[in-house]
Amino acid sequence: MDSFVTWPWCASHRREIVIVDARWYWDRPGRDAYRAGHIPGAVFVDLDTDLTGEIGPQTGRQPFPAPEDFARSMSAAGIDGHRPVVVYDDASGVIAARLAWMLRLLDVPAAVLSGGIGSYCDTLETGEGAVEPARFAPRAWPAGSLRSTAEVASRTTEILIDARPTNRFRGEEPEVDPALGTVPDADPRRGHIPGAVSVPCRDNLDETGRIASPAQLRRRFAAAGIHDASQVISYCGSGVTACHNLLALEHAGLGRGALYPGSWSAWSRTRDLPVETGDAAG
Repeated sequence: MDSFVTWPWCASHRREIVIVDARWYWDRPGRDAYRAGHIPGAVFVDLDTDLTGEIGPQTGRQPFPAPEDFARSMSAAGIDGHRPVVVYDDASGVIAARLAWMLRLLDVPAAVLSGGIGSYCDTLETGEGAVEPARFAPRAWPAGSLRSTAEVASRTTEILIDARPTNRFRGEEPEVDPALGTVPDADPRRGHIPGAVSVPCRDNLDETGRIASPAQLRRRFAAAGIHDASQVISYCGSGVTACHNLLALEHAGLGRGALYPGSWSAWSRTRDLPVETGDAAG
């Protein structure tokens, strides 16, 4: 299954797939948007409660959940690990990418709906949707797919790409990152991880807000020095939108990269780690 699919594809496979609404916002619950109107038959999965593990001083804002917790959330959403899953949002797929990539890591066929909820042109359904019972068996996250802060700091040949907007990469804008658990510092440093390359995930889209063609994406990644995703570690603010770059790499036919889940929210709070501002050197 490709990492991005269109609504016509979904419509032709409607009885075979699970459609997931993964909308998320800084200032209000995504479930409220789901209740106000969602694609008929879609179930809701919450980034903060279903796709995020226990937060601690070294984890960053949205760490991966333990396999048992993730399996519990998927079961509650009617995802059994066998039926294909299509995830959408209203943010060009950059939020939906988190769940799609997590499932693909576990060899579950999953994709982001290109164009998001805006690509569905019929009447939306309101209220809470019905969920078919399912059992998702716990599966360990594959070794090497998730990188720790220490592994990112000690990398040698791998290319580190930053999915955040360029102004945040350069350190021109403050990071929106509230205090994490026991971490007292609520004002993380600005900039990027030294040696990282700026590859804003929203530039993976075409002028209509849909995923660009594989050829366009290959050219874009080649300009960043990327020809093989196995040499890539992707990060962002908290390990969410970085998944969009990883899915785009797969859509381009370049293979699977790794994720730094802690991302800038973990790196910037580790005060003995260096940061850079401005454009990347070279």
